[in-house]
Amino acid sequence: MELIDTHCHLTYSPLAEVIDPVIRRSIAAGVTGWVTVGTDLDQCGRAIELAKRIPNLYVAVGVHPHQTKAATDDGLGRLVELAQSQKVVAVGETGLDLHYLHSPPEDQRRVFIWHLDLATRLGLPLVVHSREAFDQTLEILDLYRGRVSPIVLHCFTGTMAQAQAAIDRGFYLSFSGVATFKNARDVQEAARNVPLDRVLIETDCPYLSPEPMRRQKINEPAFMIHTALFLAGLRKMDLGQFVTTVTDNARRFYRLPGTSRLQHQSSL
Repeated sequence: MELIDTHCHLTYSPLAEVIDPVIRRSIAAGVTGWVTVGTDLDQCGRAIELAKRIPNLYVAVGVHPHQTKAATDDGLGRLVELAQSQKVVAVGETGLDLHYLHSPPEDQRRVFIWHLDLATRLGLPLVVHSREAFDQTLEILDLYRGRVSPIVLHCFTGTMAQAQAAIDRGFYLSFSGVATFKNARDVQEAARNVPLDRVLIETDCPYLSPEPMRRQKINEPAFMIHTALFLAGLRKMDLGQFVTTVTDNARRFYRLPGTSRLQHQSSL
């Protein structure tokens, strides 16, 4: 079995301090590829350095909506340089978060549009964060329709109607451990019904441990097998068929090099 964790934060504490055992456990569980996502300039740099050491680890570079109030022209200029690193496969995560408002909406919008311009210029996929801002997020993405592709709404937690609006625009939807939660009925409906060729799965670790590992507060890539098992059952699919399809989707979305037989670093 070869799964790809399409959205994780392996440079975040406490995973970063024990990354080699984390990767070993991931491989043992069948999660043998990873896209670690930077959320500010420092994390993006750390992610690229980590990816240089670990085969089949790739990077998305961006400024999380929470961090946008601190985004300077100099910092964004440096991010452009990082985005051209060999292991970078996407721009993001970027978008809007109107739940916590750690950064003002105007800063979030400004930096979101900057990321869209960067993805357009570099021809890279876009990883989008949207929380309590679905309509506003689509409004901005629609300004770039036909110019930025592919696009994924990561950690999708919306309704089936919202999922359909995204699918109609050609987006991918990525499902995390949230889909396994008992009260996540809207997410489960979407995960059951959206076209399979538009489905990705992720951990968003170290957050959002899936059932039955939810009491384990520190999530890690090895736990993604539980999300895969749940989603395969939800869709009444054989696990192997489901894993093969979503892994192919991940390779296609991120335009990963030939990783059908993923290499593992024996020194980990």
